[in-house]
Amino acid sequence: MSDLEIIKVNAETPYEVHTRVGALELLRGLIDGVDRVAFLYAPVLADRARALADELGGTVTMIELPDAEAAKTADVLVQCWDTMADAGFTRSDVLVALGGGATTDLGGFVAASWLRGIRFVTLPSTVLGMVDAAVGGKTGINIAAGKNLVGAFHEPMGVLCDLSLLETLPPADLKAGVVEAVKCGFIADPVILDLVEEDPEDALRWDSDRLAEIVRRGIAVKARVVSGDLRESTSKGAQVGRELLNYGHTLAHAIEKLENYTWRHGEAVGVGMVYVAELARLLGKIDDELADRHRTVLQSLGLPVSYRADAWPELRDAMSLDKKTRGSTLRFVILNGLGSAEILAGPDEQVLAEAYARLAS
Repeated sequence: MSDLEIIKVNAETPYEVHTRVGALELLRGLIDGVDRVAFLYAPVLADRARALADELGGTVTMIELPDAEAAKTADVLVQCWDTMADAGFTRSDVLVALGGGATTDLGGFVAASWLRGIRFVTLPSTVLGMVDAAVGGKTGINIAAGKNLVGAFHEPMGVLCDLSLLETLPPADLKAGVVEAVKCGFIADPVILDLVEEDPEDALRWDSDRLAEIVRRGIAVKARVVSGDLRESTSKGAQVGRELLNYGHTLAHAIEKLENYTWRHGEAVGVGMVYVAELARLLGKIDDELADRHRTVLQSLGLPVSYRADAWPELRDAMSLDKKTRGSTLRFVILNGLGSAEILAGPDEQVLAEAYARLAS
């Protein structure tokens, strides 16, 4: 057993993250004795969801969600509330969410908002879901103004990352998910970068020991960060709390909005990381080798590292609504070294534009 097969998150409500083939076998024991279960699932996992529900026994209310980001809307949220109201869900009942990051984000927010909070378990089915969305207690939905602008902090009672679910994951989704682990490599655990660089092809095989180690190390980074700062209290300068996990996300969310959420989250985050690396290079915070490493690692995985040059005005406007913005002050997480970061608040507009020009070229 890997030392990281079971990772403890010691935030406000401690729980465990199990990452191995067959982790779903633990679900029944985790929610044993519960009268009612609301089982939210992505359409592609309908058969697996029904099989798991049959094993649970008791009263299980099945709720199929729209695919991907289409699940994270106010309309879908209300539909879930109505279904649970009809089924008579109480505070002693449990919600289970099986799917990618969008499913676990929506499911967690349903649990957070129903009767002001019921217990829930996340069963992430994608690399992105395992490394990022399912761990840490951030839940939410999108609105027209931007991504994840409505939500709540609500920790799960457990997270079961069954690596066998990755077998049918489309290659493009798998590689986009690995980006969140690569992010963790730059901000906290460089071993992740080494693992990718040693054999990028093996890092993208769902059943490889290398990918399992990359996923577990990414989860471990997130667990450490959220254990120390669950609610993302305001960071300042070199004192960076949970905001650290938003490395690359400021530009990424703007790209996703411009693309009407047709880009995969990890693809946008990769471009966002290249952008903040260029910012850090321009400001003299990191050297050329570290800045360029962002591009080379992402390119080795077959991921985009640039965006169209004419998009800057729209992207700059979209970034003003980013959750890290304080008042009218735009904030970025930037590196000041490998595995070390700081907050850049209110950077000069000319520097922002120059960094983007470098990204676009």
